[in-house]
Amino acid sequence: MGLGLAHYIPLIAYLGFWIMCILSLTGRPLLGLYYLIPFLPYRTMRDHFLDYPLGGNMLTILVIAVIIGAIIKGKSIPKSPLYTIWLVFGIYLYFSMWLGTALGNAPPPIWISDTNFVTWKDYMLIPLVFTAAGMVVEDRKAVRTVIAITAFTLLAIDRSCLMESLSRSWGTFDENKRDTGPLAYGSNQTAAFLAQFAMFFWGFVQFVKRKKFRLIFYGLVAVTIFADLYTFSRGSYLALIVSVIVLGFLKDRKLIVVAAVFLFTWQAIVPTAVRERVNMTKNSNGKLEESAQERVRLWEAAEASILSDPVLGIGYASYQLSAHVDGLRDTHNWYVKVMVETGIIGMIIVLVMLQQVLALAYRLFKRAEDPLYRGLGLGLFVAMCSCIVANFFGDRWTYLEIMGMLWVLVAIASRALQLVETEPVTEAAIPEVTVATNPFLAYR
Repeated sequence: MGLGLAHYIPLIAYLGFWIMCILSLTGRPLLGLYYLIPFLPYRTMRDHFLDYPLGGNMLTILVIAVIIGAIIKGKSIPKSPLYTIWLVFGIYLYFSMWLGTALGNAPPPIWISDTNFVTWKDYMLIPLVFTAAGMVVEDRKAVRTVIAITAFTLLAIDRSCLMESLSRSWGTFDENKRDTGPLAYGSNQTAAFLAQFAMFFWGFVQFVKRKKFRLIFYGLVAVTIFADLYTFSRGSYLALIVSVIVLGFLKDRKLIVVAAVFLFTWQAIVPTAVRERVNMTKNSNGKLEESAQERVRLWEAAEASILSDPVLGIGYASYQLSAHVDGLRDTHNWYVKVMVETGIIGMIIVLVMLQQVLALAYRLFKRAEDPLYRGLGLGLFVAMCSCIVANFFGDRWTYLEIMGMLWVLVAIASRALQLVETEPVTEAAIPEVTVATNPFLAYR
């Protein structure tokens, strides 16, 4: 605007966190949740808070304030096994870290100077966000508002990604030009985020009735997919294709045909740099290129580790503490990482959690009559499909920036399903009163 205020935006946003903490604790925790949502993925914006007192912990402080404020007002979480699963998983992961200490793989997880403890603490912020959202979102209006804020946040992320990507020449692919993105963890992580939220709104828009809003949401989907193209993440491309096919089976069979046509013609459609990136998966001799081959070697090394400790693993957050193939400290596959660190028990908990999220989304999609709720259910289902595929190519699950907003949507879907399942009881009570007061209707 030319007013020289851009320099003060981080300070204003930081002060806004404190104001929202006060409002949350004094009876308006829902406002705290609304304020917090756009900052969940936008790590680069939050990093500006590091210049101020407790700046690095503002997100955690506000989430806790929202939960405390909700408890003070007597609010409760909707009935869902996911809250119990998260509680069990969080406790299991903490004791798993002590297993890693006993095996000599990691230091005791006691304080914030311990890398494994910090990793666990940051991960546990996701279920806290899930809990906060579940407690304060209680009606249709709040559900609709959360979805609107999610759309606004996604648009802001799209803008940031496109401004960075399109500021560079992409006549040919160049790995050195890939940016870390607004999530601050790299292009692949940003790509996973974009893919799953593009699919969420693609599913959601199937039940939007008003033409104006349909055009807006389809435009958001198109912009998000375009931004995802220029992250050059092959994993996210596959996640999009699989999710579109799932959406086709669930709602619009024409999408299956579109996906099939795209798979045969994509090289003539996508930008040259994207085509080069995808074709890099194999070299001219038909062998995997260096990056892909490196991942295969990582998985082979991880297999040996899994076989040595199959039930309990080597301890949560221990893998990162030592160098592996080519000096790497990540398995580049979340499921492999879960098996290596937490064993069969950890994997069982994870699979149950994924199943419960998919079941929740599907039930809402099938049982709800309200288009808002049906769109929420379908969008969440295909977004989770995208998430599941993306995690085969790296850890996209434990990052708050990627998963935070998605778990907010899971929370409001839990509340929406509760509202849907209580509606028939209320409606069924009305005819009973009518019949009792009209004998003619009782015997006709």
